[in-house]
Amino acid sequence: MISPLAYVDPAAKIGKNVTIQPFAYIEGDVVIGDECIIMSGARILNGTRMGKQNIVHHGAVLGSTPQDFKYEGEDSLLIIGDKNDFRENVVVARATHKDGGTRIGNENYLMDGTHLCHDVQVGNKNVLGIRSMMAGESRIDNCSILSSGVIIQQHCHIGDWVLIMAGCRIAKDVPPYIIMEGNPASYHGINAMVLQHKNQMGERILRHIMNAYRLVYQGNFSVQDALLKIEDQVPMSDEIHNIINFIQNSKEIVK
Repeated sequence: MISPLAYVDPAAKIGKNVTIQPFAYIEGDVVIGDECIIMSGARILNGTRMGKQNIVHHGAVLGSTPQDFKYEGEDSLLIIGDKNDFRENVVVARATHKDGGTRIGNENYLMDGTHLCHDVQVGNKNVLGIRSMMAGESRIDNCSILSSGVIIQQHCHIGDWVLIMAGCRIAKDVPPYIIMEGNPASYHGINAMVLQHKNQMGERILRHIMNAYRLVYQGNFSVQDALLKIEDQVPMSDEIHNIINFIQNSKEIVK
């Protein structure tokens, strides 16, 4: 159902069973997949490519032009997967350049006032808390939680199953499975409760993850020496490989 009180550019491509409420605004270079709901006052702007069953609440703006001095008016993209929930007043910018893209995966929940800047990469099943912010070219993998008021600075990478507590400012990469707290943000143990409840991770693997991070954060070693000790002392699993690969590919992790 498309309300006659909504503005939908005739060039926009609208899927099947899409609901567009009164006073929503849809520009022409937009694709909206099947069974999406666009609520009143929401704005879907040029360059937005949206999958199926997304919900866009009142006042959200998707596909805004990037707040980046390098932007010169290129026809860049915001690419969105399926089953995401964009709550009130969320703002998501598209990429700075035509060959880039701000990308959001599937089943993410973006709470009121969340702001994603240009070229941000968001994986699947993340929760971004009220008024959290991700600066340009930052990245969050899968199943992580940013609590209210978290700020992720430019180029930072957040791993899988991370919990970042309210108000943290993150200026370096955050490896998978851990909790960050305080300002300056620092390691506060592994995300054991969520890992057990949601990921159904066993006690043995949790213990191995804890031992790996004890070497990284609580041992008197350099990061590279800690990785060597993990390989030598901690039984290998997919989770331990994930930790090692993340840290090896990071420019600098939060310590």
